[in-house]
Amino acid sequence: MPKIKTKRGAAKRFSTTKKGKVKRKKQSLRHILTSKTTKQKRRLRKGALVAKVDEKQIKKLIPYA
Repeated sequence: MPKIKTKRGAAKRFSTTKKGKVKRKKQSLRHILTSKTTKQKRRLRKGALVAKVDEKQIKKLIPYA
């Protein structure tokens, strides 16, 4: 059976933790930052976990991550 190709776009956006959960970066930190407070921007820097319902789909896209 051949190897499964990794979707490169998904590999750049998601990574897995040691326990198998999927990590992601938070949105809204690219532009229009002047209207956001410092507190907001600081919170957006931290990563987040992908919702349980979407995890299965994303794991198919990044089989070896």
